Amino acid sequence: MSEDILYDLIVIGAGPGGYVAAIRGAQLGMKVAVVERRATLGGVCLNEGCIPSKALLDSSELFALARDKFALHGIAIEQPGLDLATMQRRKDDVVKRLTDGIAYLFKKSGITLVSGSAVLNGPDAEGSQQVAVKKVTGQLTLPEGGKQTEADGSAGITLLRTKRVLLATGSEAAALPAAPFDGQVVVSAREALSFDAVPEHLIIAGGGYIGLEIGSIWRRLGARVTIMEMLPTILPTMDQQVADALYRSLRKQGIQFKLGTRITGVRRIGAKGIVQFNDGSGSEEVDCDRVLIAVGRRPLTDGLNLEEVGIGLDEKGRVRIDANYRTTLAGVYAVGDLVAGPMLAHKASEEGVVCVERMVGQHSMVEYDFIPGVCYTWPEAASVGQTEEQLKESGIAYKTGRFNFSALGRARCMDETEGFVKILAHAETDRVLGVHIIGPRSSDLIAEAVAVMSFEGTARDIALTCHAHPTLSEAIKEAALDVHKEAIHA
Repeated sequence: MSEDILYDLIVIGAGPGGYVAAIRGAQLGMKVAVVERRATLGGVCLNEGCIPSKALLDSSELFALARDKFALHGIAIEQPGLDLATMQRRKDDVVKRLTDGIAYLFKKSGITLVSGSAVLNGPDAEGSQQVAVKKVTGQLTLPEGGKQTEADGSAGITLLRTKRVLLATGSEAAALPAAPFDGQVVVSAREALSFDAVPEHLIIAGGGYIGLEIGSIWRRLGARVTIMEMLPTILPTMDQQVADALYRSLRKQGIQFKLGTRITGVRRIGAKGIVQFNDGSGSEEVDCDRVLIAVGRRPLTDGLNLEEVGIGLDEKGRVRIDANYRTTLAGVYAVGDLVAGPMLAHKASEEGVVCVERMVGQHSMVEYDFIPGVCYTWPEAASVGQTEEQLKESGIAYKTGRFNFSALGRARCMDETEGFVKILAHAETDRVLGVHIIGPRSSDLIAEAVAVMSFEGTARDIALTCHAHPTLSEAIKEAALDVHKEAIHA
């Protein structure tokens, strides 16, 4: 079946890049449709990544606080018990409320939602892009009154026409050749966030954000957790001092690490797994209940028919784009995990908005140098800008300011004194080049650094800004003062 409607924009994928772009397009007066094959909106981030992991991180943090720290605050309780089923139901409820919220925004914005799997057919005789949508099971639902189209027709395919297509299909977990996914013992983050029992021993391949966060969840809830990382350090893209501090903290919490270690195979014995690994000194084996593969993600382009219609990919399977997010096929754009850059939800959302705004002639841009990264362990680790290692490698002269949370009144009141704020500023101009934080609520504190750096601010600008007392943000002010060795409370 073919629709007679000519859309201004069809977005393929309703994740953080796609749904935000669709809403912004509607705000700009475009007639927008979104094609999504998942039964709910929000993509990987909302359904099986960012949001469910943070819901479980918060729940497990509260559990650990009740078990380990309440007594220090004079709160006497019985040893807390774990009701994992209720914890998982709460996580699912958080996800549902947010996915329903996006559906409501689609309805409010007049966006047409098409359930199905999209394939690019290329331009028609009039130059419009054609998108074929094959019906899939598990249809999306909008609130009452929302507009939705289901792919149908004799072959179960609907053909849509549009002036522009935005590809925002995101990414999927990369497999480890030596340990292919089986969905039971060898799993991705999706399954690891839905375990119905605490594993006795969880082995994690990969010491990046995903592995550390999920490892923290299950360690707090009582699992033995071993993280195997091929590199000699965790979080290799983060400032080394922060990464080292987090490594020491997680070890104190009971997470075991095997760095410089490669998993060479996994074999099943009933419901258990035997992991074979090599740490450079020879091959060894260890048994476990589950193996989480968290070695990265790959762009999700399968089935889109990209190369057949002339859309170029790079050596890593990412879609090639220009400065305006245009692919090598006229009228087709791409953002988010499909293109180069960090695979972060907020990066995808920023690109989605800017891409659509540029379609209508606006000159907005994404500040790629100031995209923050956060590891939601406890303590949290957050970073924006250049690391000290990068500055040294580039030969840029810089000054360093640092302030420990242990000297901060608010952190003392919270009994959260672990960690520090580190500010790197240009030696001559004083412009802030990087801010790196490990400590309580780093994920929130980093926003001040992003704002200052986006406006080319200096360490002196931060130092001269009044920060409320007592707050965690005072650590940023003190670190800025320390750039010029003027910190008051150091």
